[in-house]
Amino acid sequence: MEEKDKQNSSMGLSSNSNSSEGLQLCVFDMRRGQHEGQELDKILLFHPTSCPLTSQLSVIGLGEGLITFTRIFSPEAPCEVIEADKHSHVFYQPEPDIWMVMVVEKSKEFDEIGRHHALQAVLKEAHFLFTMFYGSIRALLEKQPNGATARSCLHAFFSDYLSDFLVGKKLQMPSFRESLVERGTIQMLSMQRETALEVQSLVRLLESSLTGNIVQNSLILFHDLLVSTTLPPGDTTNLFTYAVLRLTPNAISSSVNSRSYLRRGNVAVPDPVSSVLSNITPVSEEVYPTSRDTSPGRQEQRFHVPRPLQHDRWWREKDGFLVTDIWGAEMAGRSVVSPTVWLQQTEERMHMCVYQQKNLTIILLIPAGSSVNGVHGISVLKQQLLENASLKILNLEEKLTKQWGGGNMYHVAGYRYLFCNHDRNLSRASPPGKVTTLSKSSLAALCKLRAEVDLVKKRAERDDPTHEHDLEVCMRAKNSSWIICRVDGRNELYMVLEKASETLIYASDAVEKFSKRYCNGVFSSD
Repeated sequence: MEEKDKQNSSMGLSSNSNSSEGLQLCVFDMRRGQHEGQELDKILLFHPTSCPLTSQLSVIGLGEGLITFTRIFSPEAPCEVIEADKHSHVFYQPEPDIWMVMVVEKSKEFDEIGRHHALQAVLKEAHFLFTMFYGSIRALLEKQPNGATARSCLHAFFSDYLSDFLVGKKLQMPSFRESLVERGTIQMLSMQRETALEVQSLVRLLESSLTGNIVQNSLILFHDLLVSTTLPPGDTTNLFTYAVLRLTPNAISSSVNSRSYLRRGNVAVPDPVSSVLSNITPVSEEVYPTSRDTSPGRQEQRFHVPRPLQHDRWWREKDGFLVTDIWGAEMAGRSVVSPTVWLQQTEERMHMCVYQQKNLTIILLIPAGSSVNGVHGISVLKQQLLENASLKILNLEEKLTKQWGGGNMYHVAGYRYLFCNHDRNLSRASPPGKVTTLSKSSLAALCKLRAEVDLVKKRAERDDPTHEHDLEVCMRAKNSSWIICRVDGRNELYMVLEKASETLIYASDAVEKFSKRYCNGVFSSD
């Protein structure tokens, strides 16, 4: 027992740390803390903050050593995973020399089949969302070399982001039970042709008739499904993810707050010249909800930063527009700050205006350097939307509601599936309620298969990044279910068939029928 405790401590898990959460997460910069006695300067974030400094330094020291060593053999793709007896270290490098490390306790149930790609996807999603609101970590460090701003933003962001993984008092990362889920993808709504034409007409109206063509991009959702976007795939995925997490009717608090900041004061527009730090104010200006990096040994310099992932901070006003005080709070009648996001693919900062008609959510993006400024510009924009587009929006919402098949509209009887198109960042899967009917053995077998496929794809990508590989796997699990995988270039299909025939021909025919009917024949053999 003592030997195991020593091993855990050496790998960064101390029996004195708050390991009851089952997870540690850190962000560090390999360019910092190069001299003896300055090692703490590397640490930009460590969760939980109560973890002893010795454990923090152990995790980061071990990770940095392995990264440096593995770069000798694989300069472009160094260490990604460390497997220990009771836990795993998962690595992700989102920016040059900026590393994220997640230390996860292995589950007592099926602990040998953890899928590291799913954990890396959590880190990728977190970084993409962070960058959308604050800019890159490196840019924050360059703006303020002592790292105080970057640490404050990371601490505020991850405190809220990780709260979505809380189950009781413990953080629970994706497990084998989420094997039919692909994080970082978009789920689109299927529409009739006539309805799709109405959507296109509405988008043209929004981008051509509001305040002199000032609306540059838009995103439309129905429930938690994407209806339309004018953004490139990467920015669409990030904004869609945020909308599902905090903006759609399912995400917004059921209580309607009747406050209207537009009636109380001006809407302050951030200076577009300082886009990276436009949403961060000194401590003396008490505008934002407070957040302070409480990591041991840190400077007592504090910053007020926006916390866009806080729960219950968006609400719908009587006119249908969503309002938040996340980017600014009331100060005795003074101004509030309009929500802004940073588009990574177009490298622009945008004001975000959100309108909601029942289950239809419309996100309008206006360039930060545009003429829309202060209370007058925002009011004119909203008034024009209500006057010019409200009827079209109402009719579209009613039509989509009539065509809506409910939460199980993409259920296919007899199948439990996941279909991914990575070129467009799209996925479609069996409803979660239907996936829960699968046995643990089936889900465990699928998770193990997906882990093997992840490894094969990674190796193939390293050997030849330009070559698209095909793969087909069909195996019989211990509980007699069929576990199926088809990879065709950038398209992937995973499937579980329980209570099915024992013959391989049956399983192959089932995939063929599904592919032709629901995947445009992508995985068909003919």
